[in-house]
Parts: sequence; structure tokens; C-alpha cells
Amino acid sequence: MRWTRRDLRSLGVGLVYLAPALFIFVVFVFIPLGRTFYLSLFHTRVTGATSSFAGLDHYIDLLTSETFRSGLTATGLFAVYTVPIGIILGLVLAVLLNQRLRAINVFRTMMASTIAISAAVGALIWLLLFSPSLGLLNYVLSLVGIRGPEWLIQPTIAIIAVSITTIWLTLGTNIIVLLAGLQGIPEEIYEAARLDGARGARMFTRITVPMVSPSLFFLLVVDTIAVLQAFTQIHLLTRGGPVDATRTIVYGIYLDAFQNFQFGFASAESVVLFTLVLVLTIIQFRFVERRVHYQ
Repeated sequence: MRWTRRDLRSLGVGLVYLAPALFIFVVFVFIPLGRTFYLSLFHTRVTGATSSFAGLDHYIDLLTSETFRSGLTATGLFAVYTVPIGIILGLVLAVLLNQRLRAINVFRTMMASTIAISAAVGALIWLLLFSPSLGLLNYVLSLVGIRGPEWLIQPTIAIIAVSITTIWLTLGTNIIVLLAGLQGIPEEIYEAARLDGARGARMFTRITVPMVSPSLFFLLVVDTIAVLQAFTQIHLLTRGGPVDATRTIVYGIYLDAFQNFQFGFASAESVVLFTLVLVLTIIQFRFVERRVHYQ
């Protein structure tokens, strides 16, 4: 293919328009990413300056670290508890909010309101709700004769408490995306299905879910990445405890970098997290996207 003068001029004009965005990406994404790879190969001082070459020592230490393995487990449990339930709950609520009822917009606004709440504020709200003595959750459970757990103290329950908070924080976004997908389904498809005798659950599984599958796939990718990078709610609710039960990879990076001042080791953890996110995203696009129905 030969480039004409007109093609080169169009390319130059396009690069000029893209220059501000490219500059931001270079400064805030690519340079820090490259710096992280560089630091992961060195031992560092408290100030963050490199002291000696470490090679792959940090990565070897990670593979043999029991703390890092428990962090991987906590991260996996956190993702499993949060992403599927958040998407399914968002789909159910979006279907209910897609009904043509009077004042339905009021309920749509209420259900999607969590999109306007920061993770810090949401975590503080749930910190009060999870309180064993003053919390509303345990009070409601006591009304039906159930003794509420110590949400943020028991290791097996703490990760569930953080997951509940995260589901609530992401619910607004999930509802908006899925509601937009539902409203994009032509009504003629449902009318044709009703004429063929389809009803209820059959219409939902054979029409609604396939037609909204692009939105479901989008949320699967985005929510997975968001959960793997979650920090604020963990820091405010549990600070990685109890007994490292909620010490995810991201929170481990924070502890090693800004409390233990092991910047090289934390950079190696960051590289591992980057690789994990990249691999999971490739797997999702390689295998899950096959089941997506694009109109």
C-alpha cells in the first residue's frame, strides 16, 4: 500500500487531534507502567531510590511467599463473591425497572443512586451497618431470631462483608448499563415470541438474556477489573484483616510500598497484578465473547 500526500496529511491532522490524549496517556499511564517494571528489578531504599540490582529475586520471593498466596486466594474469593452476584442482581433489578409503570423513573433514580456515591462514603455507611452492637443488619436479624455475626472480625465473614459493600457500590452502574441494553431490544421480538406461545421465564432466558448479552459481557470485563483494583472499601472496613483474610493483592501492594517501604517488592506485586488482569481479560474475550449475541 502506497501512502499518498493526502493520506499523510490526514494522518498528521489525526495525530494533532490525538496529541493531548496521547500526552496524558504517556505521562500518567505508560511512563508509570515502565517505571514499575523497572523498580521491580531493583532493591530500593526508604526514599524509593534504587540501591542494588535484584533481577528476578522479588518475583521468586512472591512465588514462595505464603502471604502473597493468601492474597491471591482473598482476591479470587472477593471476585467470585462480587462480580457474578452484582451482575445477576443488577439484571433482575433492571428487568423490574424496565416495566412501564407510573412513576417508574423515581424508582430508577433510587436504584441507580449508588453511582453518585464515592467508595469512601459507601464504605463508611456499611461500616455503621456492620457494627455488631449498633448496626442495623444485626438488629434486623435479631428481630427474626437470628444472631448476627461479627461481620468485620470473623475471617470467613469479613470478605463477604467487603463483597456486599462492593456489590452495593457497583449496583448503580450495573443497573444503568443493563437498563440501557433492555431498552434497546425491539418490542417486535417479544410480540413475535408471545404469538409463538412463549411466556415468563422462557422469554427471559431465550430472548432477554441473549439480547442483553453485550451489556452483560461488558459488565463482566469492567467489574472484574474494578474488583481486582478495589482498595478504598477494604482499607476503611478491615484494613486487610482479620488475619489477612481481606488482604487482596492491591492492599498488599499498599502495605508493602507505603508501610514497609519495599517499593521494589511492591512493584513486582503490581506487575503480577497487571499480568493477572491482562490474562483474565484475554480469557474473557477469547472464550466468553463467543456466547455474546450482537444484533
